[in-house]
Amino acid sequence: MSRITDMSIELTPAAASRMRDFLDKSPAAPGVRFGIKRTGCSGFGYTVDLAESVTDADKVFEMDGVKLVVDAKAMAFVDGTRIDYARDGMSSSFVFHNPNATGECGCGESFTVDKAG
Repeated sequence: MSRITDMSIELTPAAASRMRDFLDKSPAAPGVRFGIKRTGCSGFGYTVDLAESVTDADKVFEMDGVKLVVDAKAMAFVDGTRIDYARDGMSSSFVFHNPNATGECGCGESFTVDKAG
């Protein structure tokens, strides 16, 4: 796993490989955008998409050949997160292990933090 010195986010080899697959299919994308959005019954959900652009409000980190683009507003909520990629039968998805999460909804789609946003 790779670790960034400025920010504590980890990518497992499986997550980095999956992100590289996305980037290989979209070479014009400047990286993968990782963040959060208000959603679900617990408050926040994770987002992982191809980055369309990079702004001054973004931090860009490189891990295992993946440029991870994170909006500065999301940093306090995702610091320390380990991102994995898992397959379960016919499904597969990114899995997030976030030490800032103080609760999750029953379906695992959203999480709660005690930090003020």
